[in-house]
Amino acid sequence: MLDLNNIKKAYERVSGVVHRTPFSYAPILSKLSGYEVYLKKENLQRTGAFKLRGAFNKIAALMEAGDKGGVVAASAGNHAQGVAFAAKYFDIEATIIMPESTPLTKVLGVKELGANVILHGSNYDEAYAYAVTFGKEKNYTFVHPFTDDEVMAGQGTVALEMFEDHPDLDAIIVPVGGGGLISGMATASKEMHPNTKVIAVSAAGAPAMKKSFDAKTAIDTTSVRTIADGIAVRDTSSTTLELILKYVDVFESVCEDEIASAILFLLEKQKVLVEGAGAVGVAALMHGKIDLPKGSKVAVVLSGGNIDVTMLSLIIEKGLMKTARKMKLLVTLIDKPGALQSFTQILTNIGANIVQIGYDRTSTDLEFGDAHVSVSLETKGVEHQEQIRLQLKEGGFSFKEEH
Repeated sequence: MLDLNNIKKAYERVSGVVHRTPFSYAPILSKLSGYEVYLKKENLQRTGAFKLRGAFNKIAALMEAGDKGGVVAASAGNHAQGVAFAAKYFDIEATIIMPESTPLTKVLGVKELGANVILHGSNYDEAYAYAVTFGKEKNYTFVHPFTDDEVMAGQGTVALEMFEDHPDLDAIIVPVGGGGLISGMATASKEMHPNTKVIAVSAAGAPAMKKSFDAKTAIDTTSVRTIADGIAVRDTSSTTLELILKYVDVFESVCEDEIASAILFLLEKQKVLVEGAGAVGVAALMHGKIDLPKGSKVAVVLSGGNIDVTMLSLIIEKGLMKTARKMKLLVTLIDKPGALQSFTQILTNIGANIVQIGYDRTSTDLEFGDAHVSVSLETKGVEHQEQIRLQLKEGGFSFKEEH
């Protein structure tokens, strides 16, 4: 059973191995949100995410119980690295089952930590099913990423560190996928400081846990699609849902564009790089999803920083679009000398910088004598974009925006 004593015992096990990550004031985010905001930077944790805490505590508990056989886990990301690190620390065998589509960088990252990797299945659920079977065949202990008391207790140590630094927190904001992190943190929080609000945030593209919270019963989904791959969980765990229903006060979700804008904000303003899952709490603050009294002292967990660099440029692009710093237009103009120049002159006059432009006079969508101009612009915010729209309309140009 998960309780504060379990979490304190977990803290004794993981202390000295996991980093006590920075928990620092965020002045720009505080001004933007109207709250006193502090960021718990688990993106700076060893292996790049909080998952090491739970994996290490679980395997340490196995060692204490005399079980020094191998372990197996299913994961395409942070949990895999946590299990691999802990197994290497205790010098035991670890096998990680990863979906066949797992990026090579993540596979190599796990192998570098000394674990065996087997690629199996087209998604996490198929990898998970095979990992359970593999564990039984090899007599290895299966280390679940969230539905395990020792794993959840390890994740709860994040809350202990936060409250040691700031015992007067009015609210904590925690990312939610399978629910292991928030189950551990909420248990610690409510048993130590029952008046502190616990706020869960998930990705709208992975809605199972929020739907379950709202309905007060476990609801699974058929698919997930989100850039926050660390919390892209399809099915709801009844174990973590029970704790979430018991301890969580508010459950919100954020969309893809909001997550992307939060990643960009943290990169620019806080000088920290986080993955999609690590940005959802900040996204909720930035986009008005959190309703607390002004001046409340709020902690946000940046749960991980293992972002897929091949996705980073796309995420930045989405962030720029969401924050009105980039604009994409498809403009129709008359295909005659000077038409393009008059269009670009309007942009010059209003201070919109062209970063990409294309000219098409052959599309079958066009009327005879017309041309399409596709253009990407650097813009200076919502008001600037409104001025661009107005000037183009006054200039007689027909256009539509691309998102």
